[in-house]
Amino acid sequence: MHIVYKADNLFDAHLVKHALEDAGIPAFVFGESLLGGMGELPLFGVLRVGIPDAARPQAEDIVAALDLGQAPSDPISDADDIAGLPA
Repeated sequence: MHIVYKADNLFDAHLVKHALEDAGIPAFVFGESLLGGMGELPLFGVLRVGIPDAARPQAEDIVAALDLGQAPSDPISDADDIAGLPA
C-alpha cells in the first residue's frame, strides 16, 4: 500500500479517492474514523489516501491533475530537531 495523498480535510480525501476509483484504481481513506473522536482539538496528518503499490505512477498523475495543492506536512515528525530537548 502506498500513500498517494495526505489530505487536510475529508472532502479532499474523498475527491482524490473517487478520482482514483473512476480511473479503475482501488483507493482507501485512512484515518477517516478518527475524525469523530477529535473533539475540540484539531488533528493534522491523519487523513491519507492509499493505493496499491503497482498503481503508483498512474495514481500520482491523477492526483497531480486534480491540482489540490500540497497538503501541509505533519506538524510533528520524528525527523524534527528541537533545540534544547534530548534526542
